[in-house]
Amino acid sequence: LGSHIFREYERPEKVRPLLMQELRNTLRPEFLNRIDEVVIFAPLGRDEIARIVDIQLGHLRRRLAARRIELEVTDGARALLGREGYDPTFGARPLKRTIQRLVQDPLSLKLLQRELSDGDTVTVDAEGDAIVFKRAAPAQVVR
Repeated sequence: LGSHIFREYERPEKVRPLLMQELRNTLRPEFLNRIDEVVIFAPLGRDEIARIVDIQLGHLRRRLAARRIELEVTDGARALLGREGYDPTFGARPLKRTIQRLVQDPLSLKLLQRELSDGDTVTVDAEGDAIVFKRAAPAQVVR
């Protein structure tokens, strides 16, 4: 509610009165009366998005570590995921689904199709606007 207001005004002191008016115009008085407080969040910047990408990729790394698969993600891939997953209206909410769609789902298919094995290292990279995967098998000890 009111996301269009945030795009038009950057300073919070201008946003609050307009947002409160939007709430009064949209919500019935009996519902509005039950709201204790309205919290306004500042839009996320590139640094915050990059940290959220790292957090979400950390969750995926831990899941893959259970299969002894190491996940490496290049800066280019991280930047692409941040661009694709951020929406000014919804913030970082779509980011998790973007990582799932572009990284997790393809890796799952590679596991099911036996293109990845326990002990492999997978590098996630960006080529243009696409995510690509490079597999490195564990080194074999020759005796």
